[in-house]
Amino acid sequence: MTHPFHSIYTHGFVRVAVCVPAVQVANPAFNAAHTLGLAHLAAQRHAAIALFPELGLSAYTNDDLFHQDALLERVLVELAHLVEASRALTPILLVGAPLRFEGKLFNCAVVIYQGRVLGVVPKSYLPNYREFYEERYFAAAREAISCEVMLLGQMTPFGNDLIFAAANLADFRLHVEICEDVWAPIPPSSFAALAGATILANLSASNITVGKADYRRDLCRAQSAHCLAAYLYSAAGFGESTTDLAWDGHALVAENGVILAESDRFAPDEQVITADIDLERLVQDRMRLNSFHDSAADHRERLRAFRQVRFEFQLPDGEVPLQRAIERFPYVPSDPVRLDERCYEAYNIQVHGLMKRLSATGIEKVVIGVSGGLDSTHALIVAAKTMDRLNLPRANILAYTMPGFATSASTRANAHRLMDALGVAAHEIDIRPSAMQMLRDIGHPFADEEPVYDITFENVQAGERTSHLFRLANFHNAIVLGTGDLSELALGWATYGVGDHMSHYNVNGSAPKTLIQQLIRWVAATNQFSAGASAVLMDILNTEISPELVPASDGVGGDRPAQRTEEKIGPYELQDFNLYYITRFGLRPSKVAYLSYQAWRDRHQGHWPDLLPLEKRNQYDLATIKRWLGVFLFRFFQISQFKRSALPNGPKVGSGGSLSPRGDWRAPSDSSATVWLDELRENVPDA
Repeated sequence: MTHPFHSIYTHGFVRVAVCVPAVQVANPAFNAAHTLGLAHLAAQRHAAIALFPELGLSAYTNDDLFHQDALLERVLVELAHLVEASRALTPILLVGAPLRFEGKLFNCAVVIYQGRVLGVVPKSYLPNYREFYEERYFAAAREAISCEVMLLGQMTPFGNDLIFAAANLADFRLHVEICEDVWAPIPPSSFAALAGATILANLSASNITVGKADYRRDLCRAQSAHCLAAYLYSAAGFGESTTDLAWDGHALVAENGVILAESDRFAPDEQVITADIDLERLVQDRMRLNSFHDSAADHRERLRAFRQVRFEFQLPDGEVPLQRAIERFPYVPSDPVRLDERCYEAYNIQVHGLMKRLSATGIEKVVIGVSGGLDSTHALIVAAKTMDRLNLPRANILAYTMPGFATSASTRANAHRLMDALGVAAHEIDIRPSAMQMLRDIGHPFADEEPVYDITFENVQAGERTSHLFRLANFHNAIVLGTGDLSELALGWATYGVGDHMSHYNVNGSAPKTLIQQLIRWVAATNQFSAGASAVLMDILNTEISPELVPASDGVGGDRPAQRTEEKIGPYELQDFNLYYITRFGLRPSKVAYLSYQAWRDRHQGHWPDLLPLEKRNQYDLATIKRWLGVFLFRFFQISQFKRSALPNGPKVGSGGSLSPRGDWRAPSDSSATVWLDELRENVPDA
């Protein structure tokens, strides 16, 4: 069955639910009824998994009552009712129960799906310290003799070595452990993840003491990160005995180090939290991280012992909207605290990179072309801070604005204002005479006053600027500081070789355009330089992004730039989104389009970076997203790699990666974009 584009299950997500039901101690009928009620709620929310607390059918705090036949037998009766009722439910139910096998009592997780028990998982580590006394009642998983048990009239897989695998969802691999298991030095889920499990679930009771919730949260986050997995955790809530303990009903969902959902603690009512897990993203990360697989190889004999319990998962019908928040700017957090930290780190990575290059070469001067645009502005303020840190005069920055045939009055003025505000050595070289000589030498029609503004016309100007900068660096014993950014490298929006593609060192090479915009806003907002410099920076941010290589229709440069880069290659905010998910995670184009639509379809939904002005908060429909993603795929995969294969040095800034052939990205220069464009065309609707 083909599922609709606007369903999470079409794009490698699964929805999980973590449930905290009301319980009554030693009342399985009550507990089963409330478990079933929350299971129905999880089904209504299109969840694939519903996790419940440890020993939820009996309650956790029964103490010596666990050795009473009446209680244990009633648990079996209610478990049978729950299994039968699950025939009408979509999620896999993970419920806790005390169960007798081999003359021993085990603290178990029972995995139930649509009328049958898929398996039973006994607890591996029984706490027997401080307030815990579980070894008095239960046997640990290692004490079991059999790998199958008779339960409710059927032979059922039994053990902590079970991975529940959906036959029709390649990445849906579930492992279950219980409470103390994750507190152990090496949790069973660690081995399960190495054996292929992508979703790790923990049925817990876990009484609450002061500070314990923070530790739980850190534990779940860290386990999900170590295992490159999702980690689901459910702790017991209201209704457990408070004879000596208290309970807060703490439910959590983490994915690869990030908390996606969390319950209200100490809630008086039952709760269900849900989160959408990106299984494809987890598998992509595992595929890339060879240390994960090296670790698996170290434990291959233990991992080979894991048993796969296969089942056919019934995907929810119809459209299932994504509940997960997708950041519009993957390189720029919307949270103000994280944004401030990110800008501080990125800025200082660039500064320290340049500091090292200058100190290593023994060179104390840089040459930089200043256009009055975003990239050269940011490179210039990085250079200024670098000189300050090295205790060198800012006059050691030899800054040149180099007007050409299409330079606008506003950008030229801003270039001079910024150089003056920063106190660098400011110069101007008019490149039109040398560019005209080049055009004349090669017989270009423009030299005969014909208005021919082709790619040669543009590249002659870009080349003349870069040629001047390199010869100036030779003359002054300096290095040329590059200004081109990651977004331009991705789209091939640079003049190769003797052009803005080349420099001695490029501080912006792994910083995307959207991050550079925010870095400039941050530098201005935090007053890294003078008030005058901040004012110029804000004016530059409001200038149209343009290469300024083609004059206005009347053949002269105007007050504002005539060319509009984003009309040619698409909005940088969309292209940076595409860049992140294509290169960082290798996602198929249809999924990138789906995520982009979730992020950009409505400007009134979600969070925006505080520093971004209201008038720059855009939205895009699916057709627009598809169109510009197509442009990205063609330019990135088919026509631009040769430029990225010959990049100058520069520091890697963010986890989103760089495109340096010595760093994150190695690719052939003559590949085809066909498979990506076909996938986009075939799987993304036009509206």
